[in-house]
Amino acid sequence: MKCCVLPRTPDKGESGKPMKILVIGPSWVGDMVMAQSLFITLQQQHPGCEIQVLAPAWCEDLLRFMPQVSGAIDMPVGHSELALGKRRALANKLRQENFDQAIVLPNSFKSALIPRFAGIPVRTGWRGEARGWLLNDCRRLDKHRYPLMIERFIALGLEPGATLPVPLPHPALSVDAHDAETLTRDMSLNTSMLTLVLCPGAEFGEAKKWPAEHYAAVAAAWLEKEGQVWIMGSTNDSPVAEQILKGLEPEHHRHCVNLCGRTTLAQAIILMARADQVVSNDSGLMHIAAALSRPLTVIYGSTSPGFTPPLSDKVSVVSLELECSPCFKRTCPLGHGNCLKQLSPGLVFDAMGKLGAP
Repeated sequence: MKCCVLPRTPDKGESGKPMKILVIGPSWVGDMVMAQSLFITLQQQHPGCEIQVLAPAWCEDLLRFMPQVSGAIDMPVGHSELALGKRRALANKLRQENFDQAIVLPNSFKSALIPRFAGIPVRTGWRGEARGWLLNDCRRLDKHRYPLMIERFIALGLEPGATLPVPLPHPALSVDAHDAETLTRDMSLNTSMLTLVLCPGAEFGEAKKWPAEHYAAVAAAWLEKEGQVWIMGSTNDSPVAEQILKGLEPEHHRHCVNLCGRTTLAQAIILMARADQVVSNDSGLMHIAAALSRPLTVIYGSTSPGFTPPLSDKVSVVSLELECSPCFKRTCPLGHGNCLKQLSPGLVFDAMGKLGAP
């Protein structure tokens, strides 16, 4: 078991011993960002509690920016693996940690196994996949009462049936200004110009991706106002970033940087915190930008903000709301992709202007 102890120490409760809570985290960037709303709720409900999160190893890069989390534990099992032997081995090590409660955010049967094997006395989660015998605080989800994902996460940190806090606690990633200054210097990035961050990728599928030529048009309009553009994403997003660059005039290239695949997730978060504006598809980076309270324009095509919206007061949402959307498909079932192709760069730049674009 690899446990990364993050650089913070929980305050002690009145009993002198903080409550220890293990959260079985989700496997997607956006979902893990939204899980911070639960962590905030737990700290409010149990002041000084120690929260550790069991999740894929990449999550450590994200959890380090959440002050509520004391430690990140690497999940040694893949998303689709049962691997009972590995789960039991990890559970045996976790048993020594003496957790008071486990909260299981994924709804799968497999995700509830480790807390049960570890003998954690209170095991909380939503009912599903015949896992009632694994969870002794197994709750029936009322989707009408909790239409948002963060509401479902937060509710698991409260007593059954308790009223949700108003307003709901939103994710708020904490980035050290010194780290940002050091990273931009080490990467030779300009910090004297207004910065537009573009996030043209989306792991879910092509039906979430606004066309590269549209992103290029927005980038060109920003660059003409003497700003700079950073394109961010994974290595998989580098080809679309190169397409955006090809759509720009040659004189603009020196102020438009393709960072796709050149940063860790932690570095992407640090750089995103410096953005003056962000334009993004519905993606994990979109949720990060919202949690950093960056002025954010989100482009929706095959999906909608109805279940997992960007949680910030500095957001413009752009969607054509065609009759065929949202379809929630990875590729357009009609083959035309008009929900994104027909969404013009002008609409996006107008939305950016409402947030203070130059």
